[in-house]
Amino acid sequence: MGYFYAMSFSDVLAELPALTVSERHLLVRRALELDDSALSAEDEAVVEKRLADHRRNPESAMPLDEMKAHEESN
Repeated sequence: MGYFYAMSFSDVLAELPALTVSERHLLVRRALELDDSALSAEDEAVVEKRLADHRRNPESAMPLDEMKAHEESN
């Protein structure tokens, strides 16, 4: 069995340059996931309904650039 010690925040920062770019990206993603809260049942139902609506009628979707232009014109 190996020995593990808790790293201080300063230790963690000092080790960051030794990580590869992909390891740093993974670290950032994992850190952000810690702040993600789960959707409520009601919000999950809204997401599922909108996704089902989109799957039934994908032509109703608007490209992001078009949506931004529409919002800016209003």
